[in-house]
Amino acid sequence: MIEKRLVPDFIFESSWEVCNKMGGIYTVLSTRAKTLQEQFPDRLLFIGPDVWKGKENPLFMEDATLWRSWAKKAGEEGLRIRMGRWNIPGKPCVVLVDFQPYFEKKNELYGAAWNDFQVNSLRAYGDYDEASMFSYAAALVVESFYRHNLSAKKKVVYQAHEWMTCLGVLYIKKYVPEIATIFTTHATSIGRSIAGNNKPLYEYLWAYNGTQMAEELNMQAKHSVERQAAHSVDCFTTVSDVTGNECAELLDKRPDVILPNGFEADFVPVGSAFSKRRREARAKILQVANALTGAEFTDDTLIVATSGRYEYRNKGIDVFLESAYHSLYDNNLHRQVLMLIQVPAWVESPRGDLRERLRMGGTYVEPLPDPVITHNLHEAQNDPVLGFLRSHGMKNDKESRVKVIFVPCYLDGSDGIFQMPYYDLLIGNDLAAYPSYYEPWGYTPLEAVAFHVPCITTSLSGFGVWACSCIGGDSKLEDGVEVIFRNDYNAQQVAERLSATIARYASFDKKMADKARRHAASLAEKALWKNFIKYYYEAYDVALRKAKERKP
Repeated sequence: MIEKRLVPDFIFESSWEVCNKMGGIYTVLSTRAKTLQEQFPDRLLFIGPDVWKGKENPLFMEDATLWRSWAKKAGEEGLRIRMGRWNIPGKPCVVLVDFQPYFEKKNELYGAAWNDFQVNSLRAYGDYDEASMFSYAAALVVESFYRHNLSAKKKVVYQAHEWMTCLGVLYIKKYVPEIATIFTTHATSIGRSIAGNNKPLYEYLWAYNGTQMAEELNMQAKHSVERQAAHSVDCFTTVSDVTGNECAELLDKRPDVILPNGFEADFVPVGSAFSKRRREARAKILQVANALTGAEFTDDTLIVATSGRYEYRNKGIDVFLESAYHSLYDNNLHRQVLMLIQVPAWVESPRGDLRERLRMGGTYVEPLPDPVITHNLHEAQNDPVLGFLRSHGMKNDKESRVKVIFVPCYLDGSDGIFQMPYYDLLIGNDLAAYPSYYEPWGYTPLEAVAFHVPCITTSLSGFGVWACSCIGGDSKLEDGVEVIFRNDYNAQQVAERLSATIARYASFDKKMADKARRHAASLAEKALWKNFIKYYYEAYDVALRKAKERKP
């Protein structure tokens, strides 16, 4: 007889990116929320940091009527919270919590974490303190809400995301053991650090000791709290088999459940609206490119983009640039190519001269000074993208078939140059490239194919491995995604393969390109949350069964 799966009566989720858009985790939570809200209407409560105090947060809609009696009680207990809804599809309930008051008891909390779970916070620095105080405050919210609004008969789950929430999930494990706990790491802190410090991660993964490497790389506190959470919660999860192997070696704990990241079709326009948005996006991209470089860009221009975190090596930005340099001298490339690097750097301001040209309109034949970047940067002399372009003499000369433009800002619709959100520009690309070295899942390629943009990624990305599994072999551009084999040492070969793939796509006729676009969209359909949410139900079941065993 098959045992019936346990389903939660109430779900708490906490993350630093709740109502606070920073990266891929925001996309995970915000796109999945609608699916869960439909299944658990107002029995899903997100908890995020109140870091927008004194400023209007467009992602948060305050609503003091939600759980008014509990909110009043929580205030009397000393919790500084704001109730409301997340301004995303599904409009789930949210608590934003002020964690500042807990800094004064930081040492006491770290001492307790050591005594209870051997979490070593002695050498903490940077964002560890801020994240830990938020994590503790989020746990107090969970505890208070549970005590006042939920009974011991209710099946309750608390899911915490990334190392930033670990201190709090450990608190819940000790003080509210009736609640089933799930910890999801989207990338191990020590794995990301190893890769980011130019050490070979994959060939030596089996030989690395996570704790030893944390000592070497001064990552003791983050690694310690993450490792202890992975071992202590009822259900430990991550986002791909690639990262699952990493967890097994570096955290000494294989995940109980893999939770692949999905997407929601609501974000993608359809029919004539899709075509209209694509035309608008291409027009804006080519207008900015002309105003910046003074070069002519025809409608036939192949627009290729990369985006994501500004992790120069981990995200393959170095390889993207190498491929652009290689393409400059590729005799097989018979089409004009515009390559965009859309990663947020230390922006000072939008370029005034570029804004003026865009305001004036028209077509330009002379370049602006430094026609490779759309914004002014702080300490531009230390920027690695600009450093590569300058050292390789890539100045977007008019005669160059390949132009590279660095867009170093968050594309939130108010960047001062494009004035369009990221998705509204993404739809205008012909091709996207993410030649990542370290990519636990890879939301950027998933977002690309969702918007019918074929993409190139690598065998080191969780998404790339998943795409190949869907095809049943090596995925090619004709399938919607080209997955390039990558290891610790073949970056140059990856760059050459990327350049050759761009040239091959540039040679596609309209029929072949449309076919690749259709296949990209079909692949994205398989990654909708309606198909991936089942893995979350599996994790809930695992956690609830463990919690059930603790009950008398």
